[in-house]
Amino acid sequence: MKRLIPVSLFVLMAILLRPAAAADVRYPIHFPDLPGYTTLKCDFHIHTVFSDGQVWPTVRVREAWRQGLDGIAITDHIEYSPHKKDVSRDLNRVHDLAAGLAKQLNLLLIRGGEITKDTPPGHFNTIFVKDMTPLNDPDIVKQARLADEQGGFMFWNHPLIWGGKWTDVHDTLYKNQWLRGVEVCNGPTDTHYLTTFGLGLEKNLTLLGNSDMHVPDLRTRNTADDHRTMTLVFARQRTVEGVHEALLERRTLVWFHNEILGRTEWLAPLFERSIRVSKPTHRAKGKLWIDIENLSEANMVLRRAGNVGPTNLTLPARSVSNVEIRFDPKKPAPTELPYTVTNFLVAPDKGLSVTLNIPAEVESTKREE
Repeated sequence: MKRLIPVSLFVLMAILLRPAAAADVRYPIHFPDLPGYTTLKCDFHIHTVFSDGQVWPTVRVREAWRQGLDGIAITDHIEYSPHKKDVSRDLNRVHDLAAGLAKQLNLLLIRGGEITKDTPPGHFNTIFVKDMTPLNDPDIVKQARLADEQGGFMFWNHPLIWGGKWTDVHDTLYKNQWLRGVEVCNGPTDTHYLTTFGLGLEKNLTLLGNSDMHVPDLRTRNTADDHRTMTLVFARQRTVEGVHEALLERRTLVWFHNEILGRTEWLAPLFERSIRVSKPTHRAKGKLWIDIENLSEANMVLRRAGNVGPTNLTLPARSVSNVEIRFDPKKPAPTELPYTVTNFLVAPDKGLSVTLNIPAEVESTKREE
């Protein structure tokens, strides 16, 4: 007579013998740290179902962690919630739901929300606040003051869409030092970003770039050719407080498509730390070859500013390029190559000026033909 195996035993065996679940995989974004600072990759403008987004808060955390970001602020609309019949209107709930997973994954999660007014004056994100509830008010000036009293950091979102312009309201927020930043680049299709970049420089505001993500982000990783719009933050420490201090001190750059925008004081060292130029790998009469390594996640596009070197030079992200340098054989070989990095913008119409320094050769390694 056959003995019957209890169903419960089958279930237990299935659990014990099933393959182990695949581990979550993170794809880091490579930008070098600067002396005294850690380079953090951040997105300070994303949405969930708690306003007009299409995903749960923990999904935003997993997306950002998987794609190599260091910090995010979930900034659902304060005054606008099309899913309010289905989700809580507690303005702090979205952060509370995401906080546990963010801690587990070592992702910096910043509490925030989006003040949503007609344009003008438009939309503003306020982040680093401790309690979002008091900010649900019809008076934007009062909202800005209350956010500031909580240690919040306020910036103007996508300034020029829907006929946006600088108004008396912006002047009031700016003069009271409640408005401290501007979203230079918003999402993947911003067409106003150069004008907004100029505005941010003129007003000496912190420059930010964000995804304004509403739909699920199916991207596995961020690359030079396919990445979310983000802010590079140069923080003294990898903490929420460190990010806050860096934003207050305007230590940011913006990565948008194949361009990095920002102030020279941060663009120049980022370029210097991203590039390695080798000693000549070979020599011939009036020619030499060097390796140039790009350690960063961004492609770099250079245009010659002197008389020596290729007229145009593209250094693909995370690669080594072997470059031929031609020069007058009657003159000494060049040791400095002046260039302009045309996709590293220090102003709307101005690329970063750099010099590629060719290290001196050890005498015994020279090869003349």
